Amino acid sequence: MSVFITFEGPDGSGKTTHLKLLADWLRDQGYDVLETREPGGTAIGERVRAIVLDRASQEMEATTEILLFSAARAQHVGQIIRPHLSRGGVVLCDRYADSTLAYQGYGRGLDLPTLRVINAFATSGLRPALIVYLDVPAAEGLERRQRAKGGEWNRLDAETLAFHQRVRSGYLSLASEEPHRWAIINAARPTEVVQQEIRERVKKVLTAAS
Repeated sequence: MSVFITFEGPDGSGKTTHLKLLADWLRDQGYDVLETREPGGTAIGERVRAIVLDRASQEMEATTEILLFSAARAQHVGQIIRPHLSRGGVVLCDRYADSTLAYQGYGRGLDLPTLRVINAFATSGLRPALIVYLDVPAAEGLERRQRAKGGEWNRLDAETLAFHQRVRSGYLSLASEEPHRWAIINAARPTEVVQQEIRERVKKVLTAAS
């Protein structure tokens, strides 16, 4: 049985923490779990990540940004994600194609239909069975992010609050289009409460896939 689950949300929403907790729980249930992230996940992807998130890359065009993210994603899907799924494993990915629609589409204002075509090309049509969206207000997420990183900001962190608010609104709009594929989780609550809700949604997906 193969299942692909992605985690999305504003910066500081707790994606990485909850992905790790879920991975540990799934392994305890006997699942073969791969944890990965975007941008990154491969040696090539990590090099792209360093470029796109570097604050020295301020002159980067929005179109350059989306094409770099997509190049890293194509490598990630081909080298890491699809092979694990083909072996019957579970893949948990910290960000995926919906980040492109939220950040470059709603945040940057790039054409959504075009971005969907680019996403489909980069992923060869691979879509997650479940998208766990951890929701917090943009200002709260940025405050959490700053505390966690000791005040260090990458290029996207440093965007305006209005940008991050557009990203959050974009995520909620995307979720409303496909409610059966999205689990909208209020991430402002205690970690154990949030994690339990995530596990309940994941159980349903695993049951449907078995």
